[in-house]
This record gives sequence, structure tokens and C-alpha cells, in this order.
Amino acid sequence: MLIKRKRGWEIPEHLVTPEAVFLNRRALIGGAAGLAAGSLLGGRSVLAAGDQPLYPAQQNPAYTLDRPLTPERFSADYNNFYEFGTSKTVLPAANALKTQPWTLKIDGLVEKPFEIGVDDLIRKVGLEERLYRHRCVEAWSMAVPWTGFPLSKLVALAKPTSGAKYIRFETFMDKAMAPGQRAFFYPWPYTEGLTLAEAGNDLAFMVTGIYGKPLPNQFGAPIRVAVPWKYGFKSAKSLVKVSFTADRPKTFWEGLQASEYGFWANVNPAVPHPRWSQATERVLGTDQRVPTLIYNGYGEQVAGLYKGLEGERLFV
Repeated sequence: MLIKRKRGWEIPEHLVTPEAVFLNRRALIGGAAGLAAGSLLGGRSVLAAGDQPLYPAQQNPAYTLDRPLTPERFSADYNNFYEFGTSKTVLPAANALKTQPWTLKIDGLVEKPFEIGVDDLIRKVGLEERLYRHRCVEAWSMAVPWTGFPLSKLVALAKPTSGAKYIRFETFMDKAMAPGQRAFFYPWPYTEGLTLAEAGNDLAFMVTGIYGKPLPNQFGAPIRVAVPWKYGFKSAKSLVKVSFTADRPKTFWEGLQASEYGFWANVNPAVPHPRWSQATERVLGTDQRVPTLIYNGYGEQVAGLYKGLEGERLFV
């Protein structure tokens, strides 16, 4: 007898959105995308080759949720983006971010370093939508419809050499555009990192859109990373460079306060932050407190990455 085990992040079948409602939502979003694109992206193209709309992308049914999506009105005005300030309401300041043109540099231990425009990259790899949990180290959370592509596709394009063990992400640096970068006590530019094994996991995702539209500035336009089993600060925004290295990169928050923000930063309700508990989280939009799940609910997919690393500080 075949027994199908439901994964922790799968939604019960009776809660799945009916197909007619789903398709109608897609049609409505698609009609609005062209109107909204200019204000969201400062003119960045939302059309693929052949004038086919990039957004909304087809949803990948393998990545669903056990909770409702966070309404955009809540998540879009509650963001950590220290380049534009330390408050959560960075949206007005983030409007200064110029996302066109935007290129991504791939370097380090790769066969041949290169630069590629974000729109060209999107056309090369394609887009899909995935529903993910997002858990902040500050103990708030949201449920997000990211649009993007697997990080593994970028790794494949980069063709890392055998010596590459880690991947390092770097965000833009422009003090004139981003007032937060004028704060001398932060180790700008923002950097983050993963092991190559983590980067190759199916869940690791390069994000270019949200809510069926191109990524608004305050979410880290035009391209960011999403690592849903880790605390949110590991998901670096507005990337300009991805480097492959033999040595573990020293990351932004680790460099600032390693005792509170380590390299691994996997979600664990049993390991408190030095200044607060991680046992529960506040859900944006409802302010309901719910139990935090180990690896943010993705343990079945990622726990195997950390076998043999018992001596490492895997959790904040």
C-alpha cells in the first residue's frame, strides 16, 4: 500500500484555491501589471522576448503554504532595508533606488567571470511563482508569493570550479542614493553567504517579483535572494555581485555582531536570540502569535545539509 506523507509546508487539499478563482486572479493581475510597472520599477521592462508578459508567472504547485498569504498592504510597508534607514517604513526612502539599468556580476572561482543584465538573466532562466514562509530574526513572519527562479540555475550558469565551496552575495553601494550607507559604523556594502550545497538546494530562490508583479524597491528590487529556512537577514536584497569562493565569507551582520547574527542562521524555536525568544512569531497582518517551526517548516528538505556540522553554531 502506498502511503503519501504530506510535507510540513503543503496546504491541505480542501483549502486549495479553486482553479477558476486562481485563473481569474491571474487575469486581473496581468491586466494591471502593465499599468503598475512604471511606478513600481522606475521604467524597468516587464516584457519577455516576443512581448510576452513576465508577470504574473506560472505558480509552481510544489511550493504551497499552510497559512493565508500576507496581504500586500501589510508586507509592502513593513520592511528591513538598512540602506534606506532603520525604521520599518522605508518605502518612501527606497523610492530613490534606481533599478534601470541593473547588471549582476558573477566572479570568483568560476570558469569565466561575466556580467549580465537582470532582464537578460530573466529571459535566459525563466520565472515561476512560489509561496514561501518568511521568518525574520526579530520574531515576525509573513507568507509571500515570490516570483523568480531557483538559485541553482544561476550556479549552473556561473559554472563554479572544483575549488568553490561558498557563494557570496553583495548588494549595491551608493551613498548618494542610499542614506543609510552613510552610517560609518555599518560594514557596507551588505554581504551575505551560503555554502554551495545550500545554494543548490531546491528551496533557495532568486527573487525578481512578488504578488504577481515586479519586485518593488523596498523588497530589494530588482533582484534578491530568498532562503526560506533561514532568518530573513540571510536573504540579501538588491544584488550587484555573486562571487564563488573557497573560504567562508564574512557576512554583514556577522561582522557587526557575530554573537547575535551568525553565518548559518537556521530557524530554530528552541534557540533564543540573546535578547528575545524565538519560540513564537508575530504574523504580519493579523498580529497573531504562532509557534515557530524548526527550519521554518522546511526541515524535511534541508536538515540533511547540516549532518556532520554538530560543532557549528547553526542557529542564531
